[in-house]
Order: sequence, then structure tokens, then C-alpha cells
Amino acid sequence: MRSWLLDLRDHARAATNDLRRHALRTSLTMLGIIFGVGAVVSMLSIGAGAQAQALEIIDAMGLRNIIVREKPLDDQELYTIRERSLGLSLRDVEGLRSIASEVVASAARKQIRADRVLSENGRHEGAVLGVGRDYFRLLNLKAGRGALFDRAEEESFRRVCVLGHAAAEDLFAYLDPIGQAVKIGETWFTVVGTLEAQNVGGESFQGVEIENSDSSVFIPITTALKMFDRGQLESELDEIVLQVAPEAPIATNTVLVASVLKDLHGGESDFSVVVPEQLLEQSRRTRRIFNVVMGGIAGISLLVGGIGIMNIMLASVLERTREIGIRRAVGATQSDILRQFLSESVLISTLGGLAGVLLGFSIAWGVALYSSWATVVTGFSIALALGFSVTIGLVFGTYPAMNAAKLDPIEALRYE
Repeated sequence: MRSWLLDLRDHARAATNDLRRHALRTSLTMLGIIFGVGAVVSMLSIGAGAQAQALEIIDAMGLRNIIVREKPLDDQELYTIRERSLGLSLRDVEGLRSIASEVVASAARKQIRADRVLSENGRHEGAVLGVGRDYFRLLNLKAGRGALFDRAEEESFRRVCVLGHAAAEDLFAYLDPIGQAVKIGETWFTVVGTLEAQNVGGESFQGVEIENSDSSVFIPITTALKMFDRGQLESELDEIVLQVAPEAPIATNTVLVASVLKDLHGGESDFSVVVPEQLLEQSRRTRRIFNVVMGGIAGISLLVGGIGIMNIMLASVLERTREIGIRRAVGATQSDILRQFLSESVLISTLGGLAGVLLGFSIAWGVALYSSWATVVTGFSIALALGFSVTIGLVFGTYPAMNAAKLDPIEALRYE
């Protein structure tokens, strides 16, 4: 074992010295490996970041939820549709709960018209949402300070509100907002709680707009419908969230919900149905396509790098034919020659792999910095990329090394 390690060290030293003598040629040879490994690391880091972000968004939307939203329509369409359908309403919630037995929870939502929210300490210009008490649980919104409004406050039309994390900071900075008053439109509300920071929303995911809960102010849905007016053609609600039982099939219940709502709306499809589980699967399909495309690009780069290594090693064997003959003459075996040239090819690919990892880090960092796209460089991606680069060195260095080992010592000594 000790002798093998000493031989490996000697071969590595000899390979290093030879590569130093041809530094420019070695650097150019490594470029294919560098670009290939950089593509692998950056591709996997972007994919891992996209997956983490997708899981955060889906968790915020609720994996077992079915979300029904009012479909955006122009006034002319609304005039026609309102003859048969009043749009989303609390009646729809009751109808769905009575017919869809596998729907175990529901919550209504209505965004009210309020230009801004004021307090004695500041102002905020986010969305004001009237929601049912279960809305927070269904969308995984957790209380920070204070508490969320309860059934009694909802049923008694209490003027209470819950502030998103950013809304609380805008209105009260670092003061405790619990028990303080805020003015929404022309009505004063008492703050009963705040939400933990979620840092998700205000953007779209797979073409679906995600609500930014951090910037929102929440009041009971009953209070919102009673105290705030809505336009003549506006529906009573703009969103209904339904939670399906854990063992129930999402797809079947989605079809049922859409069918029931269409019947309740006089045959009009003035709503859209969003299924987070389907969005997650769509995101995974998109990411798989991205990985295949980027993997193909990385594979081509690695293949080119491997061909470059083979080419340069064949040239090296030709240049050092006399040296090989001398080594064989003084006692070196075919295995010694084989290991020497394999060491050089593996060293080239390994150095290229390490440089490629740094390039991948830089690409991932640049993507995260300039595109606001989260990236996650994992140990797996680094190990995979380095493993590929070492394998390329072994595979494409074997043929030149075998050619060198098979040279006839007498003919090699005569070579000029």
C-alpha cells in the first residue's frame, strides 16, 4: 500500500512538472472541461433555487387547496354575464361545502377599495383584504404578535384587523401595534395581531399571480362586506379557498368544484380555478426540460474537453517517445508508463473541474444578483461536476496512455 502511494505521488509530481512546461497548452486544453463543469454547477444551482422557491410559493398557497378566483372581465362582458351570474359569493361557499363532501375547510376573500391605511405613526399603501377566519390557516399564515381574529369577532362584524409584516413596519415602525388604531378608508380599526414575515408573493408563479401577504391588511370578511361599498358590477367575493381532505384526489374535486360553480352561475364560466398541486407539477416539468437542455449543453462541453485531452495526450506521447524508451530501458514497466500518462490526463481534467466549479459559483452568484432568481449551490452539484471531470480524464486519457505503454522500447529509443 505504501509503495503504491509513493508511486502515485511520483506520477503526480511528474505529471505536474510536465504540465507546467506546457502551461499555455494545458490551459487551452482545460477550457472545455471548465465550461462543461461550470454549466453543470450553475444549472444544478439554478434548478435547486427554483425548486426551493417553488416549494415556498406552493406552501404559501396550500398544497391541498383549490383556489377559485374571479376572472378579470371588461365592463361589456360583465354587463352580459351579470344577467345570469352575480359572480363569486358567500352562497357559492355554502353550496360547495354542502355538495363537495371531501372539501373539509373553506374561506372567502374580498379586496376592498382603500387607497391607503393610516396610523398616528405612518401610512401604508398595500391591499386591504376581507377574509374568513380560516383563511390564515389555509394559506399557512402564522401570527407574529397578538392573535388572529376569531369566530366571535367575525360574526359580530368587529372592526379589527391583522397586519402583514411589512404593513406593520410601515404603520408603526418598531412600536408594538397591538391595540393601536388604524384608519382604513374612513373607518377606524383596532389592530389585534400581526403576521410573521413570509417573503413570498407580489409576483407570478407559472402564470398565476401570488398575493403578497406581507404588504396586506386583513379584516373580517363580514365587516368588509357590511362597511365597504362595491361597484355595481362587482361580485361579492373575488376569491374562495377550499381545502380538500388529505386522502381525497385533487383532480376529481377540482372538476366537481368547477361543475358546481358553473351551475350556480347560470352556466357562466366567470371564474378560474387554481390548483397549487398542479402548479407544482407544472413547475417540475419545466425544470426537467431546463435540466435536459442545460445538461445537453454541459455534456457537449465536457465531450469537447475530453476530445481535447485525448488530442493533447496523443501529441504528448509522440513528443516524448524517446523519453518513454529511456524509462523502459532503465526498468519502468508498461504499468508505470500507463499510470504516468493517466495521471497527467486526470490532473488536467481535475484542475479544469476545480476551475469549472469556481466558474459555476460565479454564474450562480451573477444570476442571483442580477435577475433576483434564487440559486442554491449544493455539495451534490460540486461532487457530481468533479466526478464527471475526473471520469472524462480517465476515459479520454486511457487510449493515449495505452499507446504510450505499448511502445517498443528499442523503437522508442531510436525515435528522433
